[in-house]
Amino acid sequence: MDDNMNIEQIVKEVMKMMNNEPKTQEVKVASNSNPKKLTLKDYPLAIKSKELIKTKNGKGLDDINVKSVLSGEVKDDDIKITSEVLLYQAQIADEVGRVQFGKNLRRAAEMVIIPDARVLEIYSALRPFRSTKQELLDIATELDDKYNATINATLVREAADVYEKRSRLKV
Repeated sequence: MDDNMNIEQIVKEVMKMMNNEPKTQEVKVASNSNPKKLTLKDYPLAIKSKELIKTKNGKGLDDINVKSVLSGEVKDDDIKITSEVLLYQAQIADEVGRVQFGKNLRRAAEMVIIPDARVLEIYSALRPFRSTKQELLDIATELDDKYNATINATLVREAADVYEKRSRLKV
């Protein structure tokens, strides 16, 4: 139980640090995406801005149905969310005052291109006593350099600093 309370304290400290940062820049979306700023009038996207929702392979929502799934036209990548859709949702979240939710969606948008297995490895490495500070800093560098996931890299660096202060690093 004591470890759970310590984890909660660490999460609170990291979140506090994140909330004190200047608002992060919008992650750039593909050049063929809609440049307009979305508002609450565009929500829910699947109904009011359906044309904006595209799969990694360019399929729209109407292209994904039981028939296309059964025929094999729809692939795994066609049912995964894209960074563009997450960023559209982040714009709407910001517009209605749900800034923290918008930040979460931006972090998720960066993670879309990271292989699932690597995401799980990073998640495991971020648990207390699982990594040294250098290992966490190496993960942050990887996120920056390999995936251009600057928001997530910043989060990992902040976690490394907090873990160091709270003696939660692997020795």
